[in-house]
Order: sequence, then structure tokens, then C-alpha cells
Amino acid sequence: MATGKVRPRRSKGPVVAVTGAATGAGRLLAARLAEREEIRKVVAIDGHRGDVPGVTWRVVDIRDPLLPGRLSDVDVIVNLDLERSPDVDPRERRTHNVRGAQTVVTAAAAARVRRVVLVTSAMVYGAGPGNEVPLSEDAPLLAEASTSIAGDYLEIEELAATAHLTHPGVEVTVVRPAALAGPGVDTVVTRHFEAPRLLSVKGSTPGWQFCHIDDLASALDVVVTENVPGPLAVGSEGWLGPEEVAEITGKRHFELPAALTFGMAQRLHRLGMTPAPATDLHYVAYPWVVDCARLRAAGWKPLHDNAAALRAVMEETAGRHAVVGRRVGGKEATMATAAGATVAAIGAAAAIRRARKRRR
Repeated sequence: MATGKVRPRRSKGPVVAVTGAATGAGRLLAARLAEREEIRKVVAIDGHRGDVPGVTWRVVDIRDPLLPGRLSDVDVIVNLDLERSPDVDPRERRTHNVRGAQTVVTAAAAARVRRVVLVTSAMVYGAGPGNEVPLSEDAPLLAEASTSIAGDYLEIEELAATAHLTHPGVEVTVVRPAALAGPGVDTVVTRHFEAPRLLSVKGSTPGWQFCHIDDLASALDVVVTENVPGPLAVGSEGWLGPEEVAEITGKRHFELPAALTFGMAQRLHRLGMTPAPATDLHYVAYPWVVDCARLRAAGWKPLHDNAAALRAVMEETAGRHAVVGRRVGGKEATMATAAGATVAAIGAAAAIRRARKRRR
């Protein structure tokens, strides 16, 4: 069922479906593809109808077993229906992300869709002090298979890697963006920049690389129209060092030993005081910069450099305050930082006090 006027197509090109088409990168991609003469039709799929003109809307949850019936005329499907917010319960988030990807691939096979594009993240490479900068797209996937969002992405990657065995008629391409930036983006990385001061780990120098959602949409446009094989990394060229980050954000760093940082962060998470496990802090402490060689060879170039993307993060997070990924009031965040250089230790002490009160 369509919303708005769908322009007539003379093209014999592919019919492309985009999930998550009502918001974010999905909306941007659907709008881009709708303007392309070589795309015969764009099918916009989401749990609610969006405002992209010139597309055919099909309102359905991507986990719905009836999804194959909505893909009967589709040649390529791009899955951008992902839950990334740190505030979502990890079990609910994993169910949405992993089961959603599983259903999309299974539905595509049942509907004889020839190609599926799954968007994960460059987080699957893992973040560590020994990482090469930049990492090759074919570097091993060293992220920890934990309850974190990176664990979701690893499960989706495993699904993609085995799809040729379970669904031999479907080609699956994986796209791995760097840290996302732009309107509506709320992730463990953007929460880092909501803190009054920026955490760093002694002995390590992070390299900050971003992927604006405009650039993710333009990259996926190329992946679809040029049939670029994966795996594919997407991000701005190069990376930012701590000094450049401090200049752009106007925020100072405070440095802690790795054992204290990650130990306290994990304790806070176990006590339910922070939304993400300690492994998520690796992505703000250590580099995970990627080389977007395959897209570059296909002629794609990002419009946003890392500095512009970081400024977009700061604009999106303005007025928000977070400590170790947990949103707090501005006064609470300032006091936590000012009381001592170790926000994690202060948070742990507060958590212990609350736990004792509950036991009384």
C-alpha cells in the first residue's frame, strides 16, 4: 500500500526493500533510492508508516513470520531496522536485532529475494590497544561475544557467514559502519560524549572514527546499485586523536588505569547502575579504526569528515548528561566528576549504598 504519489518507473532494474525506513539511515536510504531511475521500485518496511515520498509502504514488524509475503516482488533487501540505544533491555535488544536479521534472511530465501544486505558495525573487529590503525576489512572479528551490542552484531555476522549453507540461493553482504553520528543516534559511543569529562585509559591512545548516517545511506546506495561485494567498512577517512577531540568537544580528559576502569564498570553493570557491560568501554578507550577500501575502490566518498561527524554528535547530545553510559541530571554528573577523577569508583560506592538500603 503506497503513501504519497509513487512515480512511474520505466526501469527494468531491481526492486529494493529497506527495513527501518521510517527513521534514521533507513529513511535516508529509501529517499535516495526513490530518486534513482535505475531502481524500479522502493519498498519501505517498518513497524509504522513514515514520510518518505515515492515509495511503496508495507507496515510490518521484521520479526513477523508473515514477512515473506511482503517481499514477493523484491530483488534486494537492506536491513536497517536495528535497536542500538543503551537504555533498551539487553534481552529485548538482542531479540529485536538478531531475530529480526534471522527473519529477514529466512523471509528473503522464501520469497526468492536474490540479495540481502545486513548492516552490523565495525565494533565486530573489537577495540584493543594492539589494534592496527586502520584495520583491514578482512581483519579477524575479535569483539567479545557478551551481552553488549557488539555481541548482537557478532551473532548477525555469524548468521551472514552461514547463510550460504542454509539458504544457498541468497547472497548476503555485510556492511560495517564506524561509530554512528547524526540526528537520532543514541549509542554507547555517543553517550561517552555526554559526560562532563572524557574517560581515557592509561597507556592507550584511542583513534576516533565516525560514520555519519548520511554517509551510511550513500554507501548503501552504492552497495545496492553497483552490487559491491562485502564485507564492507564504512566511515570517514582517517581518525581523530585526543587533542583534536578535546578541541572540538571543549571537554577535558581524565585518565585511569585499565584495571580500575573496567573492573569498576563491570561492577556497576552487575549492580544495575549502568546500562552497558564493561566491554563496551573498550570502544571509547581503544582504537577500532577501519579502512573503507572496497567502497573507496567503487568510487564512494564520505561527505562528512570525522571532525564534522563529531560536531554532529555534540549537537545531538547537547543538554544531556551521562556518567559511564547512564543518563543523569546535569548537577549529578558535574558533582560526580568534581568529587574525584574516578567516576566509576564513585558510582560503585553509590550503588553499594543503595543495595545496602534495599536489604534493610
